[in-house]
This record gives sequence, C-alpha cells and structure tokens, in this order.
Amino acid sequence: MAVPLFDTAAQRESLREAILAKVGEVIAAGRFILGPEVEAFERELAGYVGAEHAVGVANGTDALTIAARALGVKPGDDVVVPSFTFYATAEAIASIGANPVFCDVEPESRNVTPDTVAAAVTPNTTAVVAVDLFGVPADCAAIRERVGLPVIEDAAQALGAGLDGVRAGALGDVATFSFYPSKNLGAFGDGGAIVTSDERIAERARALRFHGSRDKRSFELVGYNSRLDELQAAILRVLLPELDGWCAGRRRAFEHYRNAGIAEHVTPPLTPPGVEAAWHLYVATHRDPDPLLERLRGAGVQARSYYRVPLHRQPAMAPYVPDGLELPVTEELARANLALPMSPALSEAQAAEVVAAMRLPGDPGFAGHAGLQIHR
Repeated sequence: MAVPLFDTAAQRESLREAILAKVGEVIAAGRFILGPEVEAFERELAGYVGAEHAVGVANGTDALTIAARALGVKPGDDVVVPSFTFYATAEAIASIGANPVFCDVEPESRNVTPDTVAAAVTPNTTAVVAVDLFGVPADCAAIRERVGLPVIEDAAQALGAGLDGVRAGALGDVATFSFYPSKNLGAFGDGGAIVTSDERIAERARALRFHGSRDKRSFELVGYNSRLDELQAAILRVLLPELDGWCAGRRRAFEHYRNAGIAEHVTPPLTPPGVEAAWHLYVATHRDPDPLLERLRGAGVQARSYYRVPLHRQPAMAPYVPDGLELPVTEELARANLALPMSPALSEAQAAEVVAAMRLPGDPGFAGHAGLQIHR
C-alpha cells in the first residue's frame, strides 16, 4: 500500500461542514483583517498553551522575527541558535541585523541543552532560540537557569506537546508557532502566532505586526505588515479543539512502529523523561540512510531526510560561522536521519508495511548495527 509522509486530509475530512460554515460566517460578516475570529483564536490558543497572551501573525517565520524584536534583540546582538533545524530559525535572527551563533544539539532529543548552549554563549549574547524539534520540547527552563538569558521557544513543530506538565509554548520567555498546512495544527494557508505571559512583549509584538503602530495613527516602530487572516483564524478555531485527539493519534502511531519492530532496522526517536511529545515527524537514524530511503520509496512509502545541510553549512549563513566551528552531533544527525510517515491516521497495518519495506529479501533486519553512534 502507498503510505504518505503526511496525511492531513484524513483528519480534516470529518470537519469539512463545520469549516465551510465558519468560512461562510466570515464572508457574511465582511471583516477579513484583525477581526473577532482572530481575537477569539488568540484567546483560545493562549488558554490552550497556558499563557497570558497570543498574537496572531502571517507565518511562523514572521513570528520568530517579531518575537525576537519584541524581546529586545537588536542589530549587532548575538543569539544562540541550533544548526540542526529549519533555515527560518536562523534567518529570522539575521533578518533583524543580529548574529546567529550556532550551537550543537544533544543526540537523543536532537534539541539544544544547557551544555550545548553554554558552549556557544558570547559576551554579546542577549537571547537563545530553543527549537522543539520534531515535536519534542526543549528544556527551556534549564537553559535559562544555566546561561541566565531569555529563551525564545521555537515551538513550530510542537503544539500539543508538553514537558513536566507544562505545554510547549509556555516553556520559554516567548514562544512562536507556525500553522503551515502540514503542521500538527495546520491552517489552509500560512499563519503563525507569538505566545507569552509577558505583557510588555505581547504589546510590542502587536505593534510590530501592524507597521509598528498600536492605534493605526501613531507609528512608534519600523514594523511589519504581518497579520493572521480572519479566514485562517476561523478555520483554526474549528481545528484547535481536535488537536489533543490528533496528538494522541500521533503517539499511538509511534507505538505502532515500536510494536512492528522498527528498532531492528533503524534507531528510532526517543521520548526523553518528562516529555509528552507531539511527534510532528517520526525521524529515525541509520548508518547508511540513502539506500534505505530508496527502498522505502520503491515500495510506495513516502520518506525523506531533513536538514541534510545544517544551518552552519548554508551559504547565506557563512558570514556568521567562525573558522573551525565543529558541531559533530549536528553533522551526524544531518547525514544519518530519515523521516518516516507520521500522522494521527497512521494505522497498525501501515506501520507494519513501512517496517516490512525496510527488510532486504532474506535478511531479518539490521539488529545489532543499525544504532547511530555519535562521538562528541
């Protein structure tokens, strides 16, 4: 059977009529920019996360840029960021004239840690970006305690996750989300949000998203035209109550892979202590991933690698990379990772099909030598 990498259509189909009705209400009201649907979604998202404020913006990249500026990051500042993540994490920092300083990640969680961040802090560092990679929250509180700097939680892949009973999005001083369609809570287009319990940060973010103005008359800052559309907010309001159920489905899919014996063929992702992962992606590792990816695709299984060129190797980031920078865990994860199908709708049969497609004819698997060995 064909197994898609993402299956967002299946989880939305049962909500089709409710979504169409909500869209109809917005069209009938004729209010399309920063209207009641955006205000309601912001309240509901903040309540879900457990924060005081949410500010809807146009996309997840703008959310990072505006959050950093609202926090006080300015041109010339150093901001520690992981290199094993999507390009926007560093791009947002560079776009405001600050300097992304790349740090390594920890091999099990694939996230930054107090130690990896501390190794990259400079005298000019004013903030840290901690990415909740693949739906596993980073320990923002431990990082903040270790380095004494505010933490921007890039939670784009982790809405619905938690750490020690605290929701992703409430772990940092300010957090950002993306509602890109493939995310765990995906809009029908672009969308993003900034979440914080700091009123000063929230007010500054609201001004920055509207050209630097709080009242549309006086412009105090050079800002952005970055607003969550009323239509997208209305759709997200229909989807948000379903999120916990979808995340539970993703955790069931994780167990389906475990029960199907996936560890005989690849090194599966781990759930760190205290973490309730949202599993935006199921990213395993293998010592020789490319032939395995080819075999999976030949069997109709959509699979791919992520972040094969880490950020400190990207051409646009060269001005920010010091000579001799070594990030060994990042380099090996970039080389060895492969993402397998993951969605709330992934069935036991589909998980078994994925695992079966990994097996070479006559070979019971790679038990004993599939494990990824990363030496610091």
